[in-house]
Amino acid sequence: MGSLGSLLPILLMFVIFYFLLIRPQQKRQKSVKTMQSGLKKGDYVVTIGGLHGTIEVLEENTVVIKSKDGSALTFDRNAIRESREVQ
Repeated sequence: MGSLGSLLPILLMFVIFYFLLIRPQQKRQKSVKTMQSGLKKGDYVVTIGGLHGTIEVLEENTVVIKSKDGSALTFDRNAIRESREVQ
């Protein structure tokens, strides 16, 4: 019983870390992957770096985003942080 009693706090900490840190992060990653795979031309997006723009060209691993000033920049699809309603 002594060894089980000393392992119980460590196991309890692992369970708490799992439910407070690991599981929510996995859910966020899954939702971002789903959003990135569902992108389409014309979507208004925000990149990780904070660029806001509309998708002009969508390829397998890259997207071309046109910003409000008319410049078009190419980004990896993984650089898209979120998709929003057109503003």
